[in-house]
Amino acid sequence: MSNAPVHHPANISDAESHVMEVLWRAPGPVVAEQVVVALAESQHWQTATVKTLLNRLLKKEAIAAEKDGRRFLYRAVLPRETWLARESEDLVQRLFGGRIAPLVAHFSSRRKLSQADLGELRRLIDRLDNGGRDGQ
Repeated sequence: MSNAPVHHPANISDAESHVMEVLWRAPGPVVAEQVVVALAESQHWQTATVKTLLNRLLKKEAIAAEKDGRRFLYRAVLPRETWLARESEDLVQRLFGGRIAPLVAHFSSRRKLSQADLGELRRLIDRLDNGGRDGQ
């Protein structure tokens, strides 16, 4: 077992998360212009804005960049699952004191859960009752 410290990148902002989603979905490294095109419909960001967000993500060590001629190729380093787990834990801790039941109660009181949602929750509870974790 390694004694090296585990690095946790700084929190990813909402805007940065849009860029990360593009990088996570990409089959390989992408240039900034590809990120701009991917976000054009939903965000309408200029190239300079995307490059600023990419630079912030580089400083946070959530992504990496390689020089390719006169341009840079960007790829995600932070796994989506790691980010999602941290964001989920932060949300539950901040809004519901770390308790899951009030979270589910809140959402079920605000919107009708579908039969598929209820079935998924029942399967999750059954797995947890049988010693599984995180739906495994």
